Amino acid sequence: MENTRSGDVIVVGGGVIGLTTAVALAERGRRVRVWARETVEGTTSAVAGALWWPYHIRPKALAGEWALQSLSVYRELAARPEETGVRVVEGVQGETRLDALEPWAARVPGLRATTAEEYAGTGLWARLPLIDMPVHLRWLRERFLTAGGTIETRTVTDLGEVEAPVVVNCTGLGARTLVPDPAVRPQRGQLVIVENPGIRTWFVSTDAEAGTITYVFPHPDRLVLGGTADDDEWSLTPDPVVARAIVERCAALWPEIAGARVLDHRVGLRPVRDAVRLERQVLPDGRVLVHHYGHGGAGVTVAWGCAQEAAGLALGEEPAAVL
Repeated sequence: MENTRSGDVIVVGGGVIGLTTAVALAERGRRVRVWARETVEGTTSAVAGALWWPYHIRPKALAGEWALQSLSVYRELAARPEETGVRVVEGVQGETRLDALEPWAARVPGLRATTAEEYAGTGLWARLPLIDMPVHLRWLRERFLTAGGTIETRTVTDLGEVEAPVVVNCTGLGARTLVPDPAVRPQRGQLVIVENPGIRTWFVSTDAEAGTITYVFPHPDRLVLGGTADDDEWSLTPDPVVARAIVERCAALWPEIAGARVLDHRVGLRPVRDAVRLERQVLPDGRVLVHHYGHGGAGVTVAWGCAQEAAGLALGEEPAAVL
């Protein structure tokens, strides 16, 4: 077998998937470098609403297992919210039934049907990790650096030119042209950030007839309001008409949102794929290339479980069985 137990590992991509994978490798004693086109603050991950929930990701069985492994990590990190950006918050997932979810749902502590007082429609109540992504990404970066890793600002146009015994491709939507893999497509998400008028619970609702998704994610100093899920849309420019519609939908649930001061408008492109690509290749010269991308809207949700499996593949370990 080729030697992957020594020498450098280069992780290409500095979003939540890339950084978490780099942490997993560095904490196993590997010498790891991250090559990223932008700082963590400029990644798609920094825009994520970041409620733990396996949203828009396949294969479902694997995603559920990765999500549950990540849930355990986030619950531990929630003991230090100011440092890690992770808090466990209660809220309602509207238009959702427990018996319609995949097997992972049975293993989420406290997940139950809503009462009539909690939600007028069919929904689920849960206490789930809600992640402040700018804080969490900075914490991930520091954890990686503390483990001995290094981060370089590099733009990669050819994976074959990345000279290291092991290369892990965590480029998200960038894999569409870098691999190239046309199966990776953008799904545009737009958010509005407003001051928090005192809301402490999160809420997600999908209107299938209108084709809209509405969510309110509370942080101590702000609310993240959403959102959109527009397939094959590439624009990163906030649409003021869409922004007004987002605020109106959220204010219909909490009237105090209508008067909240708008702090920012954000747009991100989710890297959607029919299934996550997590695959190990041995190149003709003996180097190892691991592809790790296509997490759709659930990159944060599955990051830790997925990263451990990617690290194992990079080091030539057998993948863990899916429960």
